[in-house]
Amino acid sequence: MTTPPQGNFLSRLATVNPTTAFIVALAIFLGGLFLPGIIGAALLFVLGLGLAALTFTTWPIQSVPVRVIRGILLAMLFGAAIAKAISD
Repeated sequence: MTTPPQGNFLSRLATVNPTTAFIVALAIFLGGLFLPGIIGAALLFVLGLGLAALTFTTWPIQSVPVRVIRGILLAMLFGAAIAKAISD
């Protein structure tokens, strides 16, 4: 079984409705915050991995201030996941 080319994945990802993507990401984020212990931390970690993959895929075309902000937000998300995991 072969993996599809990365360009194919990105072209399919570009067709996703932005509102739907936002609502799904928001639901995962809120689920991660409100679900107890390791389950919530796992959701936050999975969301962080997905956002990190998207961030580094688009890294070459972003300006430096956007890169800094995205890096800070990713660090905060992973920090929240770690805090959630060790708090319970």
